[in-house]
Amino acid sequence: MDTLLNEDEALLRDQARAFLTKESPTALVREVESENKDYDPSLWKKTAELGWLGITLPEEYGGTPVPFSHLGLLFEEMGRGIAPIPIHPTMVAALTINKSGTEQQKQSILPAVISGDKILSWAWFERGGDIDLSSVQLEAIVEGDHLVLSGTKLFVDGYHHADQCLVVCRSLADSEGNEGISLVLVDTNSKGLSSDRLPTMAGDIQDAVSFDSVRVPLSNVLGEVHNGGAAAVSLLETAVILNCSMIVGASHKAIEMTFSYAKDREAFGQPIGSFQAIQHMCANMVTWVDGATMLTHEALWKISEGLPATIEIASAKAFCNERCPAALREGNQIHAGIAQIKEYDLQLWYRRSAAWCMRLGTSIQHRRIVAREIGIVPS
Repeated sequence: MDTLLNEDEALLRDQARAFLTKESPTALVREVESENKDYDPSLWKKTAELGWLGITLPEEYGGTPVPFSHLGLLFEEMGRGIAPIPIHPTMVAALTINKSGTEQQKQSILPAVISGDKILSWAWFERGGDIDLSSVQLEAIVEGDHLVLSGTKLFVDGYHHADQCLVVCRSLADSEGNEGISLVLVDTNSKGLSSDRLPTMAGDIQDAVSFDSVRVPLSNVLGEVHNGGAAAVSLLETAVILNCSMIVGASHKAIEMTFSYAKDREAFGQPIGSFQAIQHMCANMVTWVDGATMLTHEALWKISEGLPATIEIASAKAFCNERCPAALREGNQIHAGIAQIKEYDLQLWYRRSAAWCMRLGTSIQHRRIVAREIGIVPS
């Protein structure tokens, strides 16, 4: 793996950073959060106009078929800019549809996503919050040419404004693990659906979604009914690595703010960065966030090369979950009391990075995946 960005990657990073610096200032982030707007429609449309919602998707649907690593870099910048748009849930669902959906599903959904006219979400988690498919118990009964869904999904990101939600469900009674799993697209205006907003540390959109005998056509199933286990795992891995990209982007920005503060803030007639204790804290921050970035980039590169990346994805998430919040806590310590003031900007990055680290599996759960993949524990 080449650890340096190539010319195209560097250009995308620079363009994204310049755009988000201008179009997603902290004033906009604060406005969206304080007024419970969920996301900014204007920023969403501008993002679509730049073609960013089509990155890695096929040209025939209006996308730009570049390596997956480009999308990871874009998500880093989205994390750095804490952009208040539902790009993570939409792109995770769209990528899964592109990989596992029928041609009809792709033609009817992907162009609208790429143009910014359709927002998507996806639903995996249930009570217990495990990332193993054995935790999926949402019932889906085949009745004629429909699936009938009953149960509850938790922590559904971006659901409130989504047009469709990609739901992971158990469609074969008494099945276990990866068996009997289906992925089905559910229109969010379907009869029997209801949702309750969940308060979040990051101030973004998450819901608990209840399914009361929701009828969905079998034509909305991705791939074959009962055989969606592999596609569901792929969906989650995509979500996890793009989540890691956002975490490292936000963490880089936060530690840069901290370094600037350590250079400018004076105590006893000199910058606090001249004190060895502060220097060691800053060194820790660089080590931890750079380590998270390298693991994330390795996973993105392997995905781009079409190589198995399960270990790399789980390793990146386990490391990000622990080391990035630790780095930001050091940043808070260096800022002292001012870091806890709502009017000070650092808390915007701290809250989001911390919240993203608590999503999509704990460090223990991802270490379990690594142990399984290297043969330490049974599959």
